[in-house]
Amino acid sequence: MAVQLTILGSGSGGNCAFLEAGDTRLLIDAGFSGRQIRNRLQSIGRTPETLSGILITHEHSDHVQGLNGLCSRLQIPIYCNRLTKDAIESSLKSKFNCRIFATGSSFDVGEVTVDAFSVPHDAQDPVGFMLHADGNHIGFLTDLGHATKMVIERVRKAGVLILETNHDTKLLQDDTKRPWSVKQRILSRHGHLSNEAAAEVSTQIVSENLRHLYLGHLSKDCNRPEMAFRAVSERLAGIGATHVRIETTSQDAVSPTLSL
Repeated sequence: MAVQLTILGSGSGGNCAFLEAGDTRLLIDAGFSGRQIRNRLQSIGRTPETLSGILITHEHSDHVQGLNGLCSRLQIPIYCNRLTKDAIESSLKSKFNCRIFATGSSFDVGEVTVDAFSVPHDAQDPVGFMLHADGNHIGFLTDLGHATKMVIERVRKAGVLILETNHDTKLLQDDTKRPWSVKQRILSRHGHLSNEAAAEVSTQIVSENLRHLYLGHLSKDCNRPEMAFRAVSERLAGIGATHVRIETTSQDAVSPTLSL
């Protein structure tokens, strides 16, 4: 079975990925407009009409803003937990075709098995995902203020991991556009991972299984791709983990498709 992963975009202004496993086609989050997501799917020869479902990590707009545009006509199944469903339907003022999962559970969507696990973030009931398809293990770990022992254990099998590198701490502290209260939220244990925090997490997760590490959810104002890359690559090189291919992602561009 062919398994392919495409990061359609990732950043503080929008997040969406596409996984294809055999006949199963999934979006992980839908944080761009419906039109943007359609255009990005078309750039890799796919359309929303063929989607098997959309997995949602949490209700923040940079993860769900495309749901109205995608689902108002197509009725694509949305997989989320109960609190996230309530928050999405309240904020987007729509009802969706939701398939409710319990945080901490596993479920199947076609040929993909999905593990959903709790992450510390300032949302109603935020989750990370581990997707299993044809012997491949793909982890999504964005939007978390710190990595608990449970989070580390849940993604340790990953051969591919999307890991948040949201900000450089000094750039965030020096930023004049954000009030101190916002900076405190971002820096909190329920906020977002800095480059250095993500680098530390990567050393705890890395194994011989991990081959592809995508650095995601970069802040446009308070980070630079080269800073995120340097922080993580230097830490992994320092422990001899030179087998891991590290790539930064962008919210403005589709990443090359990874065939597994």
